[in-house]
Amino acid sequence: MRKAKQYDWKDSNLALFGSDTEKNVKKESAQTEKAWKGAGSKLGLQIWRIKKFKVTDVPKEEYGSFYNGDSYILLNTYKKDPDSMAFDYDVHFWIGKFSTQDEYGTAAYKTVELDTLLDDKPIQHREVEGHESALFKSYFKSLTYWKGGADSGFRCVEPTSYEPRLLHVHGTKKKIECKEIPFCMDNLTKDDVFVIDLGLKIFQWNGDDANKDERYSAGQYIRVLKSERSGKPEVIVLDDQTLDDVPEELLEVIPKSSNEDPDEDLEDPDPKEKVLFQLSDRTGSLQFNEIARGTAVKRNLLKNDDVFILDTGSHCYVWTGPQASIDERRNAMTYAHNYLSSTKHPLLPVTCIKGGAESNEFNKAF
Repeated sequence: MRKAKQYDWKDSNLALFGSDTEKNVKKESAQTEKAWKGAGSKLGLQIWRIKKFKVTDVPKEEYGSFYNGDSYILLNTYKKDPDSMAFDYDVHFWIGKFSTQDEYGTAAYKTVELDTLLDDKPIQHREVEGHESALFKSYFKSLTYWKGGADSGFRCVEPTSYEPRLLHVHGTKKKIECKEIPFCMDNLTKDDVFVIDLGLKIFQWNGDDANKDERYSAGQYIRVLKSERSGKPEVIVLDDQTLDDVPEELLEVIPKSSNEDPDEDLEDPDPKEKVLFQLSDRTGSLQFNEIARGTAVKRNLLKNDDVFILDTGSHCYVWTGPQASIDERRNAMTYAHNYLSSTKHPLLPVTCIKGGAESNEFNKAF
């Protein structure tokens, strides 16, 4: 089975995002998108998956689970002022590690379409698998990453041909993550909890040093999996496990090592200093220039008639002045994306901020 190709973010380009084509999406066109029916009409989270260029609903029981071969759109509807009748919105497009350029280009395009439908009120965010913003993570009690695309799920295959999976459950009550990892014995440890999913038989490996939150969350995951499979799987819990007492049954089905390449950590481990860029067309053409770095980055450098991109090292903000030109606004995200692609930390979350509607997180970044 050929391994999915991981996209090279150093050469990336969101061709549709910020282009004239993308920004010319009319509100009337957005209203014809069936997936947007009821979008933003009530408080709470809504999630859609991009599947063959189409926007498809994600069942609520699958919220928090993401396939790394797909791209998603998330809309969170809330009220800043509980007494107000008006809704506020955050819209995120999430890019899986192996999502194709067509898929995340469509997600970006459709995100803008949704923004248009909601009268440009949402704050837009770009999220990349494994590097999500704190806001994105706050929507879920836990995050689960699955290999492949949506069609690779259990419901789409016969139990006898189900490809075994190994999920790593780790963290604390504050945040538990469940991530699919290469299916091999070398990845089992006594420090965490693992779910060994064989389709019609599911093992919960509770490492000897695993904490109670990891054990509880793994049990929740398994209950969901069993429910999705009409209660058919047999569940076996292995408590206080070490590598010296692996059941013979598992030794027969799990290879010792894996041929898969380990995930690449594309983030530069060195601490970053803040950098502020200005995007302006006051000379007659768009100019993108660094204007401050480190301690010289100040809030009062932002001017209402331009766009500014702030790279904090852990988050990238696109600030659009209320008097910024159409070209500056249309190309802001593209410049931010392409700038990050040229750095050693291309996967940072990106948040678009409108002048006059700054978030606390943005203000604290200075």
